[in-house]
Amino acid sequence: MNRRRGSSLAGSPLLIGAITTLIVIVAVFLSYNANNGLPFVPTYNIKVALPQASGLQPSNQVRIGGTRVGLISSLGIHQDPATGRVTTIAKLKLEKKVEPLPIDTRAIVLSVSAIGLKYLELEKGVSTQPLKPGRTIPISQTREPVDIDQLFNMFDKKTRFGNQVSLNNFGNGLAGRGLGLNNTIHELRPLVTNAVPVLHNLASPATGLREFFIALERAASQAAPVAAQQAAFFSEQDTFFAAWASVSRSLEEATEGGPASLEQATHSLPFEAPLLEKSAEFMHLLRPSAHALRTVARPLGQAFQAGAVNLKAATNLNSRLAESALALQSFGQNPIVSAGLEDLTQTLEYGNPLFAGVAPAQAFCNYITLAFRNLASLTSENVGIGTLTRAGLVLAPSGPNNEGYPSSAPANGPSVEHLFGSTAIIDNNHVHAVPYPNVGGPGQAKVCEAGNEGYEKGKATIGNLPASLVAKNREITSRSENLYGEKYPASTLKDLGLAKTKKVTKKARKGKRK
Repeated sequence: MNRRRGSSLAGSPLLIGAITTLIVIVAVFLSYNANNGLPFVPTYNIKVALPQASGLQPSNQVRIGGTRVGLISSLGIHQDPATGRVTTIAKLKLEKKVEPLPIDTRAIVLSVSAIGLKYLELEKGVSTQPLKPGRTIPISQTREPVDIDQLFNMFDKKTRFGNQVSLNNFGNGLAGRGLGLNNTIHELRPLVTNAVPVLHNLASPATGLREFFIALERAASQAAPVAAQQAAFFSEQDTFFAAWASVSRSLEEATEGGPASLEQATHSLPFEAPLLEKSAEFMHLLRPSAHALRTVARPLGQAFQAGAVNLKAATNLNSRLAESALALQSFGQNPIVSAGLEDLTQTLEYGNPLFAGVAPAQAFCNYITLAFRNLASLTSENVGIGTLTRAGLVLAPSGPNNEGYPSSAPANGPSVEHLFGSTAIIDNNHVHAVPYPNVGGPGQAKVCEAGNEGYEKGKATIGNLPASLVAKNREITSRSENLYGEKYPASTLKDLGLAKTKKVTKKARKGKRK
């Protein structure tokens, strides 16, 4: 029993192989993630804001004084919502032994070698306030020096060609001037000797030369985002000066005309003196009005305020009128509208003679208004159970060609009346007919013959009567009374047979009461 227990672990090849495989997997995992930090090892995590990534990659080293103290875990992009500036945020995993760093710690991107491998160098500050985990070193405390590869990238094909041309020109300029250059170098020796104390002063920390270049770097970093706008500004200046150069001759001509203008002004100013005097007198007379304006300024301001509101409403109305005008224009351009207007014009041309003949019947004789009034009066008789149209039967008189029987000629003779067995001759069998009475129309007498016809006793009459036999009474309504009594001039009332007097008004009112 005891021997079996002691040899059970060593005697199981499967268990030994499994343990060996697990150890190998753990070792491979640890070696693979060594660049990203070992697991279960506490770290000091902070962030750094950089203007650009400058070739940094995740897992690049972070050093302090040349000693590796951590690595870059990841890189991200951040855009400031206020300024819109885009920066790179590097997340750092540092060893716990460097915690905490001062809050004024600076960061700079440096190259490990000339092949381009980069690392992030941290320069500890002197502040007593610590940089807490998770905090970010601001972009004002970071810098990215120019690398050698960026320097060489400046010399592209165009730059190299320009340098070649410049060197050739410099060589041509210095050819044959060796003695002059030697003399110049000889004369520069006192300058170099005297420059030594000046350079010592510049190198002294008291001069603040280092801060000067740092300030220049800050100014350059602030000018970098607007470089495109500055380039456009110089381009626009070139356009402006090119346009200015194109009108230089005009400016020159204007300058040449200056003496003549001054001479003319010298001649004209004495004649302008009366105008200035009158203007001064006018301003003097204007003072009372200006003084009164102080009292009416407030009402005038209120009027302008109300006018502004009305002007706004008028502007809105004008915008709607513009839409209406466009709709009217579209309506006018419709060919159907043009055809309809032509038909309407033709209809009016045909109807113009009719209206010209009918219009006087109302405008001069008031027949249409009277017709509606009489029609309303005709059906207004009350018989107890409603209204009734009154009518009466009139028999035609007897006699030759009387109108009650067929006749061969118009009635024009005496009639015979039989009353109580006796016979009497009554001279009342004469026709009086006016088929087309005068109504004041074009070419007619200014009388209202229809409804006012007279007749001659004992004589048949067919057609218009003389004006002397036509009754002059013209019946007018209340609207006609106001029209004739106030609107028409005396000459027109005289032609109508009316006088602009109170009698006309009383007569009209009497007719209205009837």
